[in-house]
Formats: sequence, structure tokens, C-alpha cells
Amino acid sequence: MKKTLIALMVVAVGMLIFNLTQVDWASPLEGKSSVAVIGIMAAACAFLLLLLLFLSKKIAEKQSGR
Repeated sequence: MKKTLIALMVVAVGMLIFNLTQVDWASPLEGKSSVAVIGIMAAACAFLLLLLLFLSKKIAEKQSGR
């Protein structure tokens, strides 16, 4: 499970970086740039949720080890 979470976090960061390169910073909310901005937000949310799951699993392991 740990390796899967880390792999998914890497994929989320990769998507974030890719979408950052697709944004036209002169007009970020027009045309295809709006799709890239939505992709950036989605990838950031996915990364944060995966990080939360990773940390909660780590805490659960320490709690059961008492």
C-alpha cells in the first residue's frame, strides 16, 4: 500500500507540472488554459488527499504498535 501511495503521489506531481507548462499566463482562464488550470487544481487536491492518507496510515501504524 505504501508503494502504491507514493507512486500515485508521483503521478499527481507529474500531472501538476505538465499542466503548469500548458497554461498561457497572459490569459489563464481562456481557451485551453482554463482546462490546464482545472487540471492543476485537481492534481494539487489529489496530492494533498494522498498525503493525508499516507500520514494517517503512518499514525495508525504507530498507534497499533503501542
